[in-house]
Order: sequence, then structure tokens, then C-alpha cells
Amino acid sequence: MKRDSELYRKYADTLRKELVPAMGCTEPIAISYAAAKARDVLGQFPGKILVEASGNIIKNVKSVTVPNTDGLKGIEAAALAGVVAGRAERRLEVISEVSAEQKEKIRQLLTRDMVEVGVASSGLVFDLVITLTAGHDRAVVRIANEHTNIVYIEKNGEILLEKTVDCGGEGGSPTEKDFMTVEDILDFARTCELEDVREVIGRQIRYNLAIAEEGLRNDWGACVGQTILACNDSSDVKIRVKAMAAAGSDARMSGCEMPVIINSGSGNQGITVSVPVIEYARTLGSSEEELYRALVLANLLSLHQKAGIGRLSAYCGAVSAGCAAGAGIAWLMHESDDVIRHQVVNCLAITSGMICDGAKPSCAAKIAASLDSSLLALDMAKNGREFRGGEGIVKKGIENTIDCVGQLGREGMRETDREILKIMVEQ
Repeated sequence: MKRDSELYRKYADTLRKELVPAMGCTEPIAISYAAAKARDVLGQFPGKILVEASGNIIKNVKSVTVPNTDGLKGIEAAALAGVVAGRAERRLEVISEVSAEQKEKIRQLLTRDMVEVGVASSGLVFDLVITLTAGHDRAVVRIANEHTNIVYIEKNGEILLEKTVDCGGEGGSPTEKDFMTVEDILDFARTCELEDVREVIGRQIRYNLAIAEEGLRNDWGACVGQTILACNDSSDVKIRVKAMAAAGSDARMSGCEMPVIINSGSGNQGITVSVPVIEYARTLGSSEEELYRALVLANLLSLHQKAGIGRLSAYCGAVSAGCAAGAGIAWLMHESDDVIRHQVVNCLAITSGMICDGAKPSCAAKIAASLDSSLLALDMAKNGREFRGGEGIVKKGIENTIDCVGQLGREGMRETDREILKIMVEQ
């Protein structure tokens, strides 16, 4: 792919935009970010906070620990953390610096019932409206479709910002990534100038490997990663990659304050798509260039799959990320483009349909399961074994299969999503 082409620029820009740092699960962090921004607009500390969020946001915030709050969970804690200690200019690292005094204040305010939670009525998969009031003053901030995409700001009835909300893009048709194809992704990974991706990929390697190692070093969540290593042959790289990726999620889901480089708006997906490739590269003795190009491939393939599904869905994003990680591993093994294509299709045939029931410790186990199927899919592809078009949701041609999986996650699992939320709220 020519460096001066528009298509090249789009792929490079996509990596720069998507592979950004976030501290903690991105849904509660989005709430903290919106709350911090609304506090800045209000210009004073509020007396009341109203959080209106779409069902998928509520689902992903319910059971996950908000970082830098000494173990607090839930929408109320996330909103108060943003109001008390948030620095909006830091976006998804908005509550990366919280003092002991601020943590105590958050805990005290939780007992005063100053946060009201409601369900957003727009029908968007990702919609968040924060309203702060202090006496007669009022500030409103709305985020839609992406975790930091502020589309509306209002103060005391005066509209300070208003953007058109794309009601179709988050659902996956069409999206700003509709230019992506597997063939172009393979071409870009093979030909891109390393200097154009070095910063974002290098940061992903450092950050995501660090939290994986932290998850193996200390007890976080259900210790899925540690359990995998303890009960299996740790000299097997297939075991290690599952353990390391799961361990990163163990730490992240349980409030670890280390940042993660996200993919498709998710830290878990960022860990899943990168850590296995990094560990395989170390085992194989791959060069830096081989690793960087493998990660370019894996990240873009994950983004390509999720473009049709949407950032939030009842479809577990670890499936897409794990599938893409397998493709990155195949790249490190110098497998052909055909093997990479068949690996992706095989993996989607095996694991598509795993549900997302919110962010919580069991995400780590789902990551391990996704990577297990991805590695099986790769072994099959390397040995000339493949699932074929017409078998289940598999269609002839990789793009057609990816499109079908997008339809499954976006349309087919809507009712599943509603039932999941219903079950979680009733608990």
C-alpha cells in the first residue's frame, strides 16, 4: 500500500485514534469523564447528579470495580469519582490521580443519595447523559456512540455544544471504518512504515504486558490467569498466552490502577488482541519488526470485526479480539495469507455467540476460552482444515463471514441483550 494514499492514511489514523490508554473498565470511566466535564461546565460542586445511561452501559458498570476508589463499584461511585477528583482533559485516564482525602469524600457522598440513575430513552446502544445541579444552576453533558464522544453540552439552558448523533454508526451500518477489508489490512500490515505505527504499538506492548504481569504477580479477582498457570504446563506457550491475557483482565476488572491500551473501546479487548502476540513473539524469537507488524494486523482485524457488531453488544468482544490475536500469531509464524484467512473464519465458527453479561471478573475466563478456540482455529488452518461456507453462520469468503457475525451480534442478539440486563437488574 502506498504511503501517500488516502487508504494508507485512514489505516494509520485508525490505529492512532483507537489504541489509546484507559485506566479501568471504559464504561465507568466514561461516566467519570462525563461527570468531570459537567462539573467543569457547572463551575461549582453539584448538589445533585442525574445519570441517564443506555442498558449496555448499565450492564458493564454494575459489577466492575472503579479504579482509585478503594474498591467501590457501580454507576454512583463512577459519577462521584468524576465529580470529586476527575480531570476531564485526561479523558479515559480521568481518575488516574485521586488523593486519599478525595477517596474518603467519594465514600461519604455515596451515603447521601445525591446520585440518581435512570435509563436513557434514545435507543442508542451507547448513550450517556449527565446532569448536575447546584441551586438554580444546571449543566448537562451527553456522550454518544463512543466513550469520549461528547455530542452535547448545556449550561443553564444555553447550548454550548451540539453535534449530530449518528444513530446508525454504533450499530455497525455504516460506520467510519467501512473502508476496511481483510485484504487491505494484510497489505497495510506488510507495507506500512514502522515509524507511522511505532508510538501506538510500542505503547500497547509496554502497557498491556505490564498489567498482564501484575495479574500473574498478585491476587486480583478470581485469579483466572494464575489458576491456568498453576494447573497446566507453564512451559507450553499456548498455556502462557491464555494465562497472561486472563491475568491482565483479572487485574483490570478488579480495580487495578495501571492503564491499558484499548481496542474497540475496550481494555479487555486491547489486552486480548495484544498480549498473546507479544508472548508468542518472545517465544519464537521474533524481531521487533515482525512483532509490530503482527500487532498492526491483529489490532486492525479486531477493529474490522467489531465495526459491524458495535462497541457494546450481547456478543462478547473477547471473541473478536481473540480471533484477531490468532491471526497475529499466524503472522509471526510466517504463515500464508490463506492460513490467516482460514484461521479467522474457523475461529468465528467456533466461538461466535458467547454472551457479554457485563464487565466483571469472569471476563478473564471468557478471554481464555476465546484464545483457546483461536489457537485451535490456527492449528486447523495450518493443517489445511477449515469450516466451509454454508455450515452454520459461515459464508463463502471471509468478508461475508465477518458480515454475518456482525449481523448476529448487532441484530440477532438484541433480545438476548435485553434479557441479560433484565436478569442482572433483578439480582
